[in-house]
Amino acid sequence: MKRLIIICLVLSAGVLLNSCSKNWVDTKPNGTPSAAYQWDGVDMVTKSVAALYIPFSYESTWGRDLFYMQNASDDLIVGRAKASAENIKNFICTGDEGYLAQGWNDLYFMLNKANQAIAGLPAATNISEDLRKRSLGEAYFIRGFAHFWIAYLWGSKTQGVPYDGVENKEFGTRVPPQLPSVTDNYAIIASDFQKAADMLPLFSTYSDADKGRAHKAAALGYLVKTYAYWAQYDNSKWALIPDLCDKIKNDCGRSLITGQATPADNYKSVFKIANNWSSEYIWSVNSGTQGGSEFMGVVLENKGWGLYNGWGYFQPTEELYDEYEANDPRREATILKFGDSFTYFGLSKKYYSTNSLSGFQINKYMEPYSYGTNGDSKTNLYINQNGDYPTTSLNLPLMRYAEILLFKAEALIQLGRNADAAAPLNEVRARVGLAPKTSPTMDDLKHERRCELACEWTDRCMDLKRWNDVAKINAPLHGRNYANKTDPASSFTIQQVWAARNYTAAKAAWPIAANVLSNSNGAYKQTPGW
Repeated sequence: MKRLIIICLVLSAGVLLNSCSKNWVDTKPNGTPSAAYQWDGVDMVTKSVAALYIPFSYESTWGRDLFYMQNASDDLIVGRAKASAENIKNFICTGDEGYLAQGWNDLYFMLNKANQAIAGLPAATNISEDLRKRSLGEAYFIRGFAHFWIAYLWGSKTQGVPYDGVENKEFGTRVPPQLPSVTDNYAIIASDFQKAADMLPLFSTYSDADKGRAHKAAALGYLVKTYAYWAQYDNSKWALIPDLCDKIKNDCGRSLITGQATPADNYKSVFKIANNWSSEYIWSVNSGTQGGSEFMGVVLENKGWGLYNGWGYFQPTEELYDEYEANDPRREATILKFGDSFTYFGLSKKYYSTNSLSGFQINKYMEPYSYGTNGDSKTNLYINQNGDYPTTSLNLPLMRYAEILLFKAEALIQLGRNADAAAPLNEVRARVGLAPKTSPTMDDLKHERRCELACEWTDRCMDLKRWNDVAKINAPLHGRNYANKTDPASSFTIQQVWAARNYTAAKAAWPIAANVLSNSNGAYKQTPGW
């Protein structure tokens, strides 16, 4: 498993990781000082807090592995033969698959480091109160963020996930208890995001050196998402969402990218390097040519048409392509099909694939590969020249303002205020030139969320689970079989590329690895349904 880390900073009972090649913010952790002065002085505090962000760059987290659980939706297929990935897709996994087990471990590592920061920062010496407040806000955000991913992926109504906070008297003296329900986890997560929002500054106040740190809009955005996921068990949470969405707009200055030459350009602009920190940014994996998320290369054509080492995973389905309205420019911005034009290392090409099992490729993250001359990848300054770690200068969006608008629309629909839901939903549609809806329904919301956020880390699979759209999860999936896979103009037939599955609501959460259960000495139970 690749790691962008070398060594450690000792912090309380654990370690802070150090990146050898990626500088998340202006400073990065280095050296091996003792815990006695871990929280002494601006330099040490800044480096220690910066270390909390390093797991974002792991392959096992937002580089690739956590996406295999999102891949279990109807939008995508695995793309390359890989038994463990296919077992996750087919809901026949055990929890011991590396894509599940390593993600679990690294998310808990991240949560633990945040716990240690929350313990150490209040007594930190020789720093300003402003730095203490911001740093604590970052630690609460990271703890809530890691906990959120663990909870929604592995937690259920009848069984939560293990959690212990440094605030608890027994912390450090016991196995973290497995909470009775994921709603108990969500309550703690929501509290952490609220604390973070109260402490963190606006993104607009950050200098370039600090971009990538947690900020107020990010904390409020994930508070919104926490309530939306919690609402599947407690409808009262929907009422908390609209005002939070308005704060993200009015207090935090977040808005959609608009004003480009065409509606298609409005949408394509979201996924350009120049707009990594645009008004639409809520939260991303801060990337770069020597670090960040490798996801852009993971979804690129396998072997990159002989010019770069794409990996060829996560291919769109015919079902996703057919979801779009015929005049929706998001379709072509999201999905490459045979014959579509694009620029690749300075060359004008038309898409074809000898590797894609569905006949499609994700298109959203292709801009970094457009640079260079005469098809020479070595002339491209926006990609990692090491194709075994195919990072680019494009940040990987994890949450955009468009999703906030759609959560507001969903909340208003769930509250019976369909006419009010038209404004946020139509703001998303108008940006791409689509006709407005006068009183949108949940079907309208589901359609809009799918088309706007397809192939992003917003988790279509979780959407289908929380909406109880079991039939869509289980339906066989289709793609295009081309007569000549090297000819962009080839004819094709529609064929099944993934068989029907047997997901049930009993498997709404993912299984826990056997060694986690055994190491708990009976304290933890396997996820219900597995």
